[in-house]
Amino acid sequence: MSTNSSSEKVVVVEQTPADVASRVADRFLTRVRARTRNGRIAHIALTGGSMGSAVLRAVAEHPKSEKIDWSLVHFWWGDERFVPAADADRNAGQSRAALLDHIPVPAENVHEIPASDSGLTLDEASAAYAAELERFGSEEHPWPSFAVCFLGVGPDGHIASLFPDRTEVTETDAATLPVRNSPKPPAERVTLTRPVINSSKRVWLVLTGADKASALGLALAGASYTNVPAAGAKGRKRTVFFVDQAAASEVSEDLIDPAY
Repeated sequence: MSTNSSSEKVVVVEQTPADVASRVADRFLTRVRARTRNGRIAHIALTGGSMGSAVLRAVAEHPKSEKIDWSLVHFWWGDERFVPAADADRNAGQSRAALLDHIPVPAENVHEIPASDSGLTLDEASAAYAAELERFGSEEHPWPSFAVCFLGVGPDGHIASLFPDRTEVTETDAATLPVRNSPKPPAERVTLTRPVINSSKRVWLVLTGADKASALGLALAGASYTNVPAAGAKGRKRTVFFVDQAAASEVSEDLIDPAY
């Protein structure tokens, strides 16, 4: 059992990617239920990728899903590929197919980043998303504090569209940024910045596969976030890495929390 304080990083290990998705879905629904039970709004930041979709499918299929008042939940994205709205690469489209189209969430609670065929330029799309975030901001920040911010982690350690050794990862004066010449296609994207991610109550990083082991090890070892952006992701209440056995090969036993 980990002895880490609640603000430190912990690791939850499951055998397979499917087990990881199931564990995360159960924890997520428990957290959303607790957040919304007394009528409070829950803002959630979603991620793309195969595991992001797997988690959302597990949420949709979970019996606890029917007990959530989805009208109290708002969905956002940590980043988005600047491609046409119907493009299969869109994180929003993947999330809709996996979960959002299967739950009674009001349309106005789903806050997509504008697509490339929306009539907006990349810069305008980024600005529009920042303006939408600001509608739900607080006195503390011009953006909502996410109850849960989901993040995937690339083999290079990137999170959202914050890639290693690029200026976006060090930006602190904006909520969103346009990304050009992304090292991972498609080249153009919109991303949240670290201040927005790190104002979340809980940051949950979900990663599976042996190709993620090195990035996970570096993130947990305190690598520079400019070199390994995942190392710089931290929730105000909790930071949890949900991983499978293959990704956990370089994780110290004292960081693993079997009870979370």
